Amino acid sequence: MPRPTAAQLVYGSATVVLATLAMLLLSRTRSGIGVAVIAVAALALGLLVAVTVPMPGAAPRMRAPGRAGRAGRAALPSDAAPVAVRPVRGGAESRATEHSLHT
Repeated sequence: MPRPTAAQLVYGSATVVLATLAMLLLSRTRSGIGVAVIAVAALALGLLVAVTVPMPGAAPRMRAPGRAGRAGRAALPSDAAPVAVRPVRGGAESRATEHSLHT
């Protein structure tokens, strides 16, 4: 079993303290049994938070864009020809060779 990281310890401890305070203030309990139930609930919540904090080397893998499984293929076929890009020129000389729609 791997050792807990510092982030897991901090998040879990902070959750226990804050959850205990919040539940004690909201419930306004004064009995020993009520305080014990709240303490156990806060410890369980803190443990849940500490366990769900992601581990440093366990980043989720993302698929490359445009690569789908067998069910769906990429939008473009693999034999698509590359598109030639013309440089944009401004001014009158670029419009001198264009055809006009007006006659």
